[in-house]
Amino acid sequence: MVSNPVHRLPFLPGTSFKDSTKTAFHRSQTLSYKNGYAVVRRPTVGIGGERLQVNQLSQAELDELANKAPILTYGQPKQAPLAEFIPAHVAFDKKVLKFDAYFQEDVPMSTEEHYRIRQVNIYYYLEDDSMSVMEPVVENSGIPQGKLIKRQRLTKNDQGDHYHWKDLNRGINLTIYGRTFRVVDCDRFTQVLRFYAIWDDTDSMFGECRTYIIHYYLMDDTVEIREVHERNNGRDPFPLLMNRQRMPKVLVKNAKNFPQCVLEISDQEVLEWYTAKDFIVGKPLTILGRTFFIYDCDPFTRQYYKEKFGISDLPRIDVSEKEPPPVKQELPPYNGFGLIEDSVQNCFVLIPKAPKKDVIKMLVNDNKVLRYLAALESPIPEDKDRRFVFSYFLASDMISIFEPPVRNSGIIGGKYLGRTKVAKPSSTAEDPIYYGPTDFFIGAVIEVFGHRFIILDTDDYVLKYMENNAAQYSPEALLSIRNRIQKQEAPAPELEKEKHQEIKNVAQLPDYPELSGQGTACPESGSTFTEAKERPWSVEQELRSDQGFDAEPLQVKWPHFKVLMYQRVAH
Repeated sequence: MVSNPVHRLPFLPGTSFKDSTKTAFHRSQTLSYKNGYAVVRRPTVGIGGERLQVNQLSQAELDELANKAPILTYGQPKQAPLAEFIPAHVAFDKKVLKFDAYFQEDVPMSTEEHYRIRQVNIYYYLEDDSMSVMEPVVENSGIPQGKLIKRQRLTKNDQGDHYHWKDLNRGINLTIYGRTFRVVDCDRFTQVLRFYAIWDDTDSMFGECRTYIIHYYLMDDTVEIREVHERNNGRDPFPLLMNRQRMPKVLVKNAKNFPQCVLEISDQEVLEWYTAKDFIVGKPLTILGRTFFIYDCDPFTRQYYKEKFGISDLPRIDVSEKEPPPVKQELPPYNGFGLIEDSVQNCFVLIPKAPKKDVIKMLVNDNKVLRYLAALESPIPEDKDRRFVFSYFLASDMISIFEPPVRNSGIIGGKYLGRTKVAKPSSTAEDPIYYGPTDFFIGAVIEVFGHRFIILDTDDYVLKYMENNAAQYSPEALLSIRNRIQKQEAPAPELEKEKHQEIKNVAQLPDYPELSGQGTACPESGSTFTEAKERPWSVEQELRSDQGFDAEPLQVKWPHFKVLMYQRVAH
């Protein structure tokens, strides 16, 4: 590396010297690997190890980075919400500036006068920057008067620029179509008074309450009534209910029969016209037979009434229709067919759908059934010995009743009631309260469609279910189960007497092989016995009934086993 440490010496051979401290003259490495990925690295030093200044950040750049909030951490900066845009034709609707002016007209054909002065009114419309020139009509003047220049945008120079309200002022000349107008005066600020009113016609047949906007033009004391249309109101979108015109307030007595629908009303038929002081917020106003109630006005109208008439209190009156209370849907009386949940679906939708089911409850309680033994509470003697098996399905809260058939009872057993929900007698058909698992316990009375049943006993699964869900049951239900268990553990004295009597009867029975294990006690008769843990022996003998005889069961209980036999009984 050659350097020139000597100041102001030319970079020529003999005037430059090598720097012995610099030994590395290779280019800096710009490619490397990071976490297994190839990355590009900007060089920081040049040939010979000299530090490159181009890759260094200036102090200003460092300050900018220090003060700059990272977008990834804080997100994009939130911009201020834009102001609500109001178009000019809405903001300046019916706002007009009025100027008083005159122009000089030559009279070449007259010897009495050489020119005449004609007074005009110049109107500037703020909504579209248009202008019009009107000359007040003077009767018997012999000069065509009225509208001299219709409403339009007027150019002020040869470049095509149009007049703006900033170009209008008192004491200036306006040249329009070769005629020069001298502006001498202007009003304080001519504008339109805007009122919001309603017409309540609900007393008539098919009448309704409709909303209108009343415009009062201060420039000529005319009134215009516009109808406010709402979407899908079923009415033709006519913009005006009444065109702009002067409104009579008091007519002469002889003008009541005046054909107003044919001829225009003049000053001869009117004693008093409506003026701005007649339009007050909160008071009714009758215009051409219709009574309008003014409930609000715009801010300019409030300011005008405050400055002109000294009325500062013009509050807005709430005339919105209060929503009627929601009508409670009354369901038709229950007809008794099916479940009420299925029947009411026809009252909610045109095409009924099945009511929603608790899927989680159905999955958790699938194939879980509580069974109870019940007796029918009836004054009929034949129904006292009837027994029924109640099955309560926890998955669907439905109940089924089965009556075991009893031979020679005269009653056909079998299915007594299919799966269905049973409502309590204290509930109504419109709001039924169904029986739940907590309503079933020993001693409980269950009324099923007018029939009363008394629960006598339960199976072992019901006892386990009540033990696991003891908090759901009443103290009465838990007490009935506790009494049942105590009764099973302590045999009654009557059972002991029956046991001794049965032992005597067994002494008269024929001898049977020794009962041991499980097998056949009497191979010829087909009698069998089974052994159960902590339970007595059980022997069951089955005999086929021959002609003229029936098999009648005979049950014998021993201290360690039980024998169930059949003996022949003649009819």
